[in-house]
Amino acid sequence: MVSSYQPQKRSGPGVLSILLAVVLIGLIVAAVIIGRGGGKQVISTGGTTTVRVVAGSEKIPYFQDPDVVKRLDELGLKVEATSSGSRKIATRSDLKEFDAAFPSSAPAAEKISRETQPKGIYSPFHSPMAVATFDPILGSLEKQQVAMQRDGVWYLNVEKYLELASSGKRWRDIAPEFPSPLAVQISSTDIRSSNSAAMYLSVAAWVANGGNVPATDQEVSKVVNKVSPLFTHQGFTGGSSAGPFAEYLTQGMGARPMVLIYEAQFIGQQISAPNTVGQNMKLMYLDPTISSQHTLLAYSDGGDKLGEALATDATLQRLAAEHGFRPNSPGVFNEVLKDKGMATPPEFLATINPPDFDRLEQLIEGVSAQYNGSAPPEGAPEQ
Repeated sequence: MVSSYQPQKRSGPGVLSILLAVVLIGLIVAAVIIGRGGGKQVISTGGTTTVRVVAGSEKIPYFQDPDVVKRLDELGLKVEATSSGSRKIATRSDLKEFDAAFPSSAPAAEKISRETQPKGIYSPFHSPMAVATFDPILGSLEKQQVAMQRDGVWYLNVEKYLELASSGKRWRDIAPEFPSPLAVQISSTDIRSSNSAAMYLSVAAWVANGGNVPATDQEVSKVVNKVSPLFTHQGFTGGSSAGPFAEYLTQGMGARPMVLIYEAQFIGQQISAPNTVGQNMKLMYLDPTISSQHTLLAYSDGGDKLGEALATDATLQRLAAEHGFRPNSPGVFNEVLKDKGMATPPEFLATINPPDFDRLEQLIEGVSAQYNGSAPPEGAPEQ
């Protein structure tokens, strides 16, 4: 339970002290009520606490959701969220001016925790990286033994994909039904400014390094040479995964045959606007994949209360699932999708660990150096 009640100190025994003890015991007893999916129902008994949060842009719609705002208000919390990319959050010098930092990646959270010593750390939900694509593309990749379907779920063999992408083949070379001159390549965001692209780089680097996180300068240098074309050969790329996904939804296969996204984007779109997701639009998981771990680091009592509420309150966990995020309890996620008449995605995916923040920065800087003088995109929120 989140309570803003602060007892005043009294001297000596008396009726007032006894009443105060009764009140406190009552608050403790009321603190946890088990909700659906195993989550808490946190009950507020005081006024509203404003919590200033610097968060990854993909979580801003969640905090703006009227149902989330209402539930937080019931818990005595009002969130003022400032959008910032995870990499920028990790290097900001003013984090303790906020009540909480809420990056979207484990490496960023690890660096922030190491350098700022927060009073509380919470991971309320996560989202694996995936690819938004189309049925004809899946069929063509399957013929190349790059994509495969298991139990109705599509997977991209990243090792074989890297071989195909480095071959220089065009879609017209492998897909008669899609004779496009575009290179066989996943569209991502700009590696110099985007968390989702950094997650993609982490997977590609792991595969290119023989199934291991690059751990030495020599391994980093070798991997950078292998994976840089995945990013530098795309042409212009933006700073937010919302852009390529919007083009995927509106312009179709001709513009974006394969787009790197968070699973939450695709599922959230299916829940909020199902008519915008065509029958030939499909979600394909990277194999192996990596999870974007949304971690809140608290610097004040208000931030700590928010982190606990997001991670344990049954209503907020369910609302996170309705935005496509995977909450702490898989049962909540599956329950929401079943209620919406949707198939439940695989609970277990082959998932790798990302490099630590400093090593990941080294990989990003190595790939960034391969660009021909163009500047990273400005003005778009990182995602």
